[in-house]
Amino acid sequence: MAASAAGRTLVMGIVNVTPDSFSDGGRWHTTELAVAHGHQLLAQGADILDVGGESTRPGATPVTTEQEQGRVLPVIRALADAGAVVSVDTLHAETADAAVAAGAWIVNDVSGGLVDPSMHRVIAATGVVYICQHWRGAPEIMDTLTDYGADGVIAGVETELRQRLDELDAAGVNSEQIVLDPGLGFAKTHAQSWELLAATGRLVDELGRPVLIGASRKRFLAAATVPEAAADPLARDAATTATTALAAVAGAWAVRVHEVPANRDAVRTASLWKENR
Repeated sequence: MAASAAGRTLVMGIVNVTPDSFSDGGRWHTTELAVAHGHQLLAQGADILDVGGESTRPGATPVTTEQEQGRVLPVIRALADAGAVVSVDTLHAETADAAVAAGAWIVNDVSGGLVDPSMHRVIAATGVVYICQHWRGAPEIMDTLTDYGADGVIAGVETELRQRLDELDAAGVNSEQIVLDPGLGFAKTHAQSWELLAATGRLVDELGRPVLIGASRKRFLAAATVPEAAADPLARDAATTATTALAAVAGAWAVRVHEVPANRDAVRTASLWKENR
């Protein structure tokens, strides 16, 4: 169910219906602006639109499920009605259930079900694709949770994602519904995020499920930019595109990105390279 029918890494375009997301908060915070942005991403070549109404950046202000649903449901409904494949980016089972009813095909849960124990039951009941991210704690404390012991971050993430897979299985979720996300930047140092990104192929092979890579504009990419631009998330778009190409060559199911055109070209370039090597 979660396999790509495109024969290449998919491009998931981000639609943040929030005032405080880390790189583009407030740009598309109304229904009309968010829907228009979604259509723009589709026209640029996005395969999936990931609609979120609550920022998970460090220091973000929590929102109620009522606020979250008020932001995302009209956008999801409008984009789904237009034929888009829509994902909802949420930590909350109630929002996930409502989003699926509004037309979402995918639930993208950055907590992997750890924030809301009801999430896995909703996924089992609805049968939608579930992106289960590696997570160790809330944004305000996640930078203190980066100790993975002697075995290191890759083995640690694999072990903890296997625990989520066991929990999903116990809840009745079909393994074919599941996509895994190593959670770059979430309870990871910058060095650990680079290490995990380089292990994309291993994660695909070892965990046996499709893998989503979400590197777009994250802080660890600053190491690949000129120092004077390191603090600007928008200055990380070129580095994002490079990580997209590398992840695609390594077999990632999808990449989650803010800017579609260059990343669309990156996955197509990676596909051509793989076909001709």
